Amino acid sequence: MEAAGPVTRSAARKRASKIPEEQRERRPARRRPRRRIQEQEEAVFREVVSFTPDPLPARYYDKDTTKPISFYFSSLEELLAWTPDMEDSFNVASEPSECRQPPLSSQRPRTLLCHDMMGGYLDDKFIQGSTAHNPYCFYHWQSIDIFVYFSHHTVTIPPVGWTNAAHRHGVCVLGTFITEWKEGGQLCEAFLAGDERSYRAVADQLVLIAQFFRFDGWLINIENSLSLAAVGNMPHFLRHLTAQLHQRVPGGLVLWYDSVVRSGQLTWQDELNQHNRIFFDSCDGFFTNYNWREEHLERMLGQAGERRADVYVGVDVFARGNVVGGQFDTYKSLELIRKHGFSAALFAPGWVYECLEKKDFFQNQDKFWALLEHFLPTHSICSLPFVTSFCLGMGTRRVCYGQEEVVGPWYHPSAQEIQPLFAEHSLEGAGRGWVKTHCCLVDAWNGGSSLLVRGLIPPDVGHVAVRLFSLQVPVPPKIFLSLVYKLEGPSGVEVALELTTEDPGSCHVGGIRTLNAGTSSRHSPRPLRVPPTKLARWVDRCGQQLPGGWVQRCYEVSLRGCLLQDLFVSFARAPGSPEEASFVCRLGEIQVVDANSLLAPLPRVQAVTVSRVRWQRATSEEEGPPAPLRLSCTLHWSHLLSPVRCFRIRCRMGTGGGVPGGGPPGPEKPTLLGLAFVNQYRIAELQVAAMGPSGDGHVEFLVEPVPKEGFLVPQAEWGRAALVYSMPRT
Repeated sequence: MEAAGPVTRSAARKRASKIPEEQRERRPARRRPRRRIQEQEEAVFREVVSFTPDPLPARYYDKDTTKPISFYFSSLEELLAWTPDMEDSFNVASEPSECRQPPLSSQRPRTLLCHDMMGGYLDDKFIQGSTAHNPYCFYHWQSIDIFVYFSHHTVTIPPVGWTNAAHRHGVCVLGTFITEWKEGGQLCEAFLAGDERSYRAVADQLVLIAQFFRFDGWLINIENSLSLAAVGNMPHFLRHLTAQLHQRVPGGLVLWYDSVVRSGQLTWQDELNQHNRIFFDSCDGFFTNYNWREEHLERMLGQAGERRADVYVGVDVFARGNVVGGQFDTYKSLELIRKHGFSAALFAPGWVYECLEKKDFFQNQDKFWALLEHFLPTHSICSLPFVTSFCLGMGTRRVCYGQEEVVGPWYHPSAQEIQPLFAEHSLEGAGRGWVKTHCCLVDAWNGGSSLLVRGLIPPDVGHVAVRLFSLQVPVPPKIFLSLVYKLEGPSGVEVALELTTEDPGSCHVGGIRTLNAGTSSRHSPRPLRVPPTKLARWVDRCGQQLPGGWVQRCYEVSLRGCLLQDLFVSFARAPGSPEEASFVCRLGEIQVVDANSLLAPLPRVQAVTVSRVRWQRATSEEEGPPAPLRLSCTLHWSHLLSPVRCFRIRCRMGTGGGVPGGGPPGPEKPTLLGLAFVNQYRIAELQVAAMGPSGDGHVEFLVEPVPKEGFLVPQAEWGRAALVYSMPRT
């Protein structure tokens, strides 16, 4: 690689003005690299290796690896002292919650999941992911409406991976503000027993935190007694918090947990009644304690009035105390709750992970949610593009479009893609056909997992189909659809996408075959043998065999005045086959995209910088001639977040400078380091070569944008920066 060229004063000033103060001493130089595919200029940063790094803020980084972590506040002082900082940007959700139908504000009974697991902030605290083996993973998002991240820290800020995954599915995310025991009582006295300035300051800070980190509100849990002065101000605090949150966080939500009563005593009521009604009237909803019976529900009908859906009846899945149901009998609780028209709050459904065999986790989780399916109304996604590879945000390897890139366990909740309606469908009659869906880590098209679909087509039935997604999408005049799949073993089964529209009478659909014309709005698009000319750049392999044995089917559909409702995958027996047909199929990706959006150019990644550099000597196991180094640093870049799903961060090693026989690195494939969901990424403990006293080492960093439409972006659009480093001269 060429050494950086000289920098003029004006160029240096222009460049430095765009770089934070602590980065300017690295003096990046701009030049055109030799590889012709790289059309963008590359910033080169020079470093002299030093083993005495500047300390990183402990709150934001893991002390051992310097990886960015999610955090919480343990005191009122920490909460009030917080102001947004550059380091906080790692923990900001990539986008607000997706549009959904029905909206959360509808009066349909809702389902809240309160995630409480072993104190919280486990492997999920690592913002850029970890190498955790067998981590907890939740994927039944279409069945819930609100996700609460719970811990016993005073201010629990949800780890951003949970917020990103929930928002992708149209699910609201709440943090927790909790006070407990004697210390909690003292904390409450400090901000509630005085004048309004104290409790307003706390409320305003909670609103600022939710707004900055882009989650949706708070569960308020006061589990200690309050003085008369403090409990008297509590409704004012709740009203101010709720009003300010609604003003600054669209769709914001404040819920109160059933604990303190209006006298200030800590007395759980297990219901909404005259003793705690004042708190319900001051916020958006009420989360009851867990030891209720049906008579509690009956009494609450009068108390709740028209706000029945704002009462979240608590269900402890661990079944602690004198509760109805719990564990695999949780459906008994849900049956009573829905009978009376209330919302449900499922506390700690991670029971299936904590208390049962880890090796059976996926089977147990599917069993738990299948038992509740009848009582959990689902919601629909209502925006395009709609793209999913069914990735769970974890796996035993990383795959990119059929090509294995990294082998080894990984866990990154932000990388979880939209999950389907997991279900089991059987045709009527004994011994009839059936279809079952499961998530599967054995194989993947893109990410770490795929959707496994197994089924049986009886002899007298032409096909079976499974509904995977519920949508409410006003579609543009022309949409492009794609299905990537793989049939396991010999099979005469044909696989196809099917869709439904709202009203065939007012919706004009072209290039499509209608099933049950006149009575149904379900349609079967005809696959394309070759991609549309305008889209050939993106979809040049329609109908062809792809890497890893995958197959892609493409469709282009013209619509006018239509609302897309459901996506099905259909499995049909080969024509003329009289026997029943069983099948095992892996689904790797589904795309539904506005065809015109594919013609719009994606902006380039620009202004990549390298900062916060830290060097470490390799451990004894890694010794070699000479012993390698470990490099940690932070990349920043500029790019709009709205058109991208994420960024793939890659690196390429090389040597240069004074090394004999050095020069530019070879054309080796860049190594995938990880995924970023904001415009920065912390590289942690990357092993690089140690150079001699007269030579330079070279690392090139590449930032690949991944558009929401899901297609590969040419390398010319990637961002890039190089770090040239040398050992100190002695």
